[in-house]
Amino acid sequence: MTGTTAARPVVTPTATINTMIVCLPDGLPSQALTATQLDRHFGVSGALQPRFWASPSMWLWQRGHLVAPRKGRPVYCAGGPVKLLDLAAMRHAAGVGAGIRHQLWQRVVHGTRPATPWPTLLARHLADPARYPRERAVADFHHQPRVNAMRMHNAASHGGGYLSVGELEMFQAGPMAYQHYSASTAVCGDALLTPDGHKLAPASDALTHRVTYLEQANRYLDTVEADQRLIAVAL
Repeated sequence: MTGTTAARPVVTPTATINTMIVCLPDGLPSQALTATQLDRHFGVSGALQPRFWASPSMWLWQRGHLVAPRKGRPVYCAGGPVKLLDLAAMRHAAGVGAGIRHQLWQRVVHGTRPATPWPTLLARHLADPARYPRERAVADFHHQPRVNAMRMHNAASHGGGYLSVGELEMFQAGPMAYQHYSASTAVCGDALLTPDGHKLAPASDALTHRVTYLEQANRYLDTVEADQRLIAVAL
C-alpha cells in the first residue's frame, strides 16, 4: 500500500503598505486633497505625507499648485503636478543615502552568514501554523547572527545610521540592488493608485514581489503627463 502526502499550500503573506502614491483624476476638486476626504474619494484611510520634493526651478506663484508644502530647501510637499516635483533629485538622493547605508551595513554584519529574511519564515508559518507557530518563526528570525548584529548596531547607535531588519533581503542583494531599490521606493512608495482606481502593489514583502511592483510603478510614472497630479498618503 502506497501512502500519499498532501502538498503544503503555498501561502503569500500580505505586503506591508505604509505609503501609497495616488494619481489624482483630472478635475478633482481641491477639497478632495484633504486627509478627511481621502477615504471618500479613493477608499484610502490615511493622512497626507510630505514626501515629495518640489522643483527648485518653479516660480513662486506655482507654489499654490503644491499640496501641503513646507518651508525649507528642498521644499517638501505631499504632492502636486509631476512637472513641479523633482522626482529625479529624490531618486538620486535616496540612492546616495542607500549607498552609504549599505557600506555601514557591510561593516556591521561582517563575519556573519546570510540570514533567512522574515517574509520567508512568515510564509512558512502561514503554510502550516500548527507545525510552525508564529512564535517559533519570530524566534528563528531573531536568533540569526546577522539579524542580531543589525539589532545590536541599532541599540548602540540610538537612531544614528539605523539599519532596518525589514530590509535584510534588500541589503543582502548587494549595494547596487539596494541603491536601486531605495531610489525607486523614494518615488513609488509601497503602492500606487491610478486615476481610474487601479491599484499597483507588491504581492508580499519578499524582494522579488517588491521588485515586480517597482518595475510596474516606475514604468507607469514614466508615462504620465506633466500635469498629472500625485499625492503621497501615509496609511
